[in-house]
Formats: sequence, C-alpha cells, structure tokens
Amino acid sequence: MPRKPRIHFPGALYHVIARGNRREKIFRDEKDYQLYLDFLREYKDHYGFYLYAYTLMPNHVHLLIEVGQYPLSGLMQNLQFRYTRNFNIKYKNYGHLFQGRYKAILCEKDSYLLELSAYIHLNAVRAGLVNDPIKYRWCSYRSYVRERKDDLVERDLLLAQFSANKNVAVREYERFVKGRMGQGHREDFYELKDQRFLGEEAFVDNVHRQLNQEPPFLYDISLGQIVSEVSLALHLPTDLLYSLTRNRQGALGRAVTGYVGRKLGGYQIKATAEHFHRDPVVISQGIKRLENKLKEEKGFVKAVADIEQSLIQKSRRKILI
Repeated sequence: MPRKPRIHFPGALYHVIARGNRREKIFRDEKDYQLYLDFLREYKDHYGFYLYAYTLMPNHVHLLIEVGQYPLSGLMQNLQFRYTRNFNIKYKNYGHLFQGRYKAILCEKDSYLLELSAYIHLNAVRAGLVNDPIKYRWCSYRSYVRERKDDLVERDLLLAQFSANKNVAVREYERFVKGRMGQGHREDFYELKDQRFLGEEAFVDNVHRQLNQEPPFLYDISLGQIVSEVSLALHLPTDLLYSLTRNRQGALGRAVTGYVGRKLGGYQIKATAEHFHRDPVVISQGIKRLENKLKEEKGFVKAVADIEQSLIQKSRRKILI
C-alpha cells in the first residue's frame, strides 16, 4: 500500500519516531546525544515548534512536537541530514544512519498529549536501562519534575492541566507518569486511522475539513491587528479583550482572535495566550467552544468569515502551507 502524504497545519501535534538503520546505534557517546539536542534547540528558533517531550535511546528517537507555520518535514529533513553528516564524519561511517523515512503520527491533542508524554518519558524504563525515568539523562522528564527548566521543552501546557500551582502540578505530573510504569508497550498508540492518525473518527474528519477550509497561504498579520478587527466587527471594546476580569464577551473576543490567528497567521495557542496574558488551557477551551458555536449559529459563521476576509484584504501572503 502506498504511503499517504504528510499532513500539515499550524498546531498539528506529532509523535515522531526515528530509528537507526538496521536498528543500529545512532548515539555512541554522550557527545552524540548532546549534539542532537543542540541541533533541536537551534532549529526550535528557526522553525517555531513546541517540543513537549523527547527521549533519545541508543538506536532510536521519540519526539512529541507541535508545529507552527513550518511543516514538520523541513525540520526533520534538516535535523537528520545534519546529524547524519556529523556522525559519519566522526565515526568514518558511510551510507544511511536512519532507517528510511521517520514515522510521524498526527495525534488528537486533547486526548493524547498527556498520555503520550508519559509513554515517551518511560521509554528507557520499558527498555530496562533504568528503573526510574529521573535516572535517564537523555529524556525530557527531568525538566518536568526538577526546578531547573529546559528551554528546549515546553512544559507549561501539560503542567497546567494538573494545577495552576506549579509545585502542585509538578508533583501531580510525577505521580501521573509513575502510575504508568507498569503498562509496558502501548500497542494502541500505533493503531492508526488512514495510516497517519491517532484519534477518534471525529478528529480525522475535523482535520480533513480544516484542511479543505483553510486558505493555502498564511498571512503576514499581527495578533494586534486581529484584535482590532475582532473588536470592530463584534462591537467589543478593545480593553475588554485585554481585561483580566472574567467576562463572557471578552472571552468570546479572545477566542475569535485565537481561532482567526491560527487559521490566517499560523499563531499557536500559546502565542495567543501570551498576547492576552492568559493561561493557554483557557484559550484552548475558549476556541473549542467557539468551534462548537460556529457549527450551530450560521449568523456567527458569517461574522467570523467577514473578519477573515477583511484581514486577508489588508494583509500580504507570507508562506505557502
């Protein structure tokens, strides 16, 4: 059966698995592991992705990545080519280091983000390399349960799902992960729909619908511009959208801004949350409520479409998706 093409859209969450050719080692010493992480850190600035979890094993890699406007393919092609070139020079090796094309599973974020992070963090435990994930150095688990934060890993969104108090959230996440130490291999994480999707049928349908509805270009537009357009179209004072008080209309304006920003400008939820000084989880929930509202109220669909059209007319195309 031919391989399906990669799917890309801003905010897509992928479980990436890259294995060594013939299952041979891709990391032979500590400097190899560190070099791979250094390349990832460098590319994070360039490609604008969020890395929620990783584990580097001797002969394979697990990454849990949310992409922005740039497709995953660009990151992985450059990362693997560059690492392979350095590895081959160092060890006087020839040929392919990695086994064919990496696997990229498009995941339903709300259902699988937490579970996949735990699964990835426990990889070295399942392999018998350590008996506690905190003991494995080449894994992002330490950045979650220790005070020293790793700028490579985006941990706030996951921790916020346990508690607004960081100390409580860290303890709860640690308990969450360790509670899954006896699970072993999770075959259900590899049972895919349409060879590419980890999620329910509704998620698969929504991805296809989203791809059909979104314009082929992102636009060079700021969140501030979107806020102004939303404020004008919905007759909401701009100050209300930025207010830190609880207000239903202000929350609606922020949700529309996040929805339109993601669709036209490729802004991820975290960027919108930072713009409004709000919790990413709250913004995410607001956008989800908005999407339900758009399914039920045709009049509001037109209002949002008018906002999008007005912004498109005032902006220039930035990048082909």
